[in-house]
Parts: sequence; structure tokens; C-alpha cells
Amino acid sequence: MKNDRNTNSPPQPKDERIPNAGPQSPYILRRRDQLTVAAWLSVALIAIGWWWIAQGGLTGRVIELDRAPPLQAQFQVDINRADWPELVQLPGVGETLAMRIIESRRTEGPFRDHDDLRRVSGIGPKTLEGLRPHLLPMPKDEAMAETPGPTDAHDG
Repeated sequence: MKNDRNTNSPPQPKDERIPNAGPQSPYILRRRDQLTVAAWLSVALIAIGWWWIAQGGLTGRVIELDRAPPLQAQFQVDINRADWPELVQLPGVGETLAMRIIESRRTEGPFRDHDDLRRVSGIGPKTLEGLRPHLLPMPKDEAMAETPGPTDAHDG
């Protein structure tokens, strides 16, 4: 019996071209689509170049992307009512100094004015001046007499 197949050669693929499809192109996009993509890329590159020049790119300086000024939080603390987590947020006041302020307030009574903070060990003139913008204005003496102090709150 004679074998019709040649065992030495691999099987040949069938020609599965679509009839009337035209010649196969090695490119993914048609010529017209390529021109459209090229036009859009050109427009994008021109826009980027214009932005670079508008930002000062030709002057040789660094382009600043963040132009917003930094924001600063404004806060003020009532020195006679603040707990240590609030006091620690003040400039120049650490955990130890905050505890000293609270202890002074507890043992010697409320602070009558901002200068009265100098009685706390560790607060000098420079530290006090750094704290002043962050301290609420002190109430008048009459208002201080009406508010219960730390020792009055525990009385019967």
C-alpha cells in the first residue's frame, strides 16, 4: 500500500483569506488612521511645548508645578482650660512643659494673664513671645471669678 502523505514535510496550512479582502498590510492601522493619530500627537506635543514656554521653560529655570502658597493653621488655646494634648501643639511646648503648665494651673490656680505663664519652669520671655499669637485673650477679672476653678469642680 502506498502512503499518500509525505512524512518528512509538515502539513501545509489552508489558505483562509477572506475573498476580496485585498492585499494583507503589515501595519495595524490604515494609512488614513495613521495620519489621524499623527495629527493628534502633533497637536498634543505643540500644546505641551506651549505650556512649557508659558511656564518659563526657555529661561532655564525649574518649572514650578505647585504654585499654591502653603497654608498655615491658625489656632488659639485657652491656657486655663486646655489639656496637655492641646498644649503640646503650641510652638516650643513639649510634653514635659505641657504637664508643668497643667500642674502649675492645678496647684497655683488659673493664670490671670499671659505673663503669669512665666511662673512655669521652662517658660521664659522668648518662649512666652512665641506662644502669645496662639493664646486666646484672657477674660476680665470679673469673668474669672464666676468660672469655677479646677479645685471647685470637685467640691460637693
